[in-house]
Amino acid sequence: MWAFFHKLGSPKWFYDISGKILLWLAPITAILLLVGAVWGLFYAPPDFKQGNSYRIIYIHVPVAVLSLSGYYIMAIAGAIHLIWKMKLADVAMRCAARLGAGLTFLALFTGAVWGKPTWGTYWVWDARITSELVLLFLYMGIIALYEAYDNKVAASRACAVLALVGTVNIPIIYKSVDWWYSLHQPATIKFTEKSTIDPSMFYPLLIMIVGFYCFYGVAMLLNMRTEVLSSERKTRWVQDIVEKSA
Repeated sequence: MWAFFHKLGSPKWFYDISGKILLWLAPITAILLLVGAVWGLFYAPPDFKQGNSYRIIYIHVPVAVLSLSGYYIMAIAGAIHLIWKMKLADVAMRCAARLGAGLTFLALFTGAVWGKPTWGTYWVWDARITSELVLLFLYMGIIALYEAYDNKVAASRACAVLALVGTVNIPIIYKSVDWWYSLHQPATIKFTEKSTIDPSMFYPLLIMIVGFYCFYGVAMLLNMRTEVLSSERKTRWVQDIVEKSA
């Protein structure tokens, strides 16, 4: 375990191993997303109340889930960078911030599209949606904070601290529909009791969630590889890669 953790401190080792992981993770991601999308959009039955408008859950729910779990990934990377000064952890934190901002925006956008036929409005200032908007501001704040510093070492520390402080918002988002009155429906997928979604709708949704997690992994690795090549561009091993691809 510690040997693997030590290897993560080597940008070259990460670049090599991430390339091998992408060879099998990328096709698995494509298959899962294709199967889940086709199953959910074309073969799952319409909802008895919402009709076909509910089918946006096959995009909305996965990106909303990842907007939350991706924040934890970013915060953990920030903590590792603060404690062990690991450069790859800093890279992971910054890449997770960019990816998380995109996913959170997509969650808010698809939620608004779903809200119009369901609630009669694109936006309401309820606890779930408002706290999700705060999450978007946290992601964007970390991106902006890093760019605001000329000293990137100090910038990384400041971003890591902000990321850790912002984790208090995640349980608020998750539990908001239970703590306050909200137009937003409660969780339909539950682990401690029976889920309230029909299996014919649940299985394609589960495939899409897994597929989006794999997509997140692919996107993170690709972003991190790009950042590593940029930061290590003066090293011999990066120059060798450039010469081979020329």
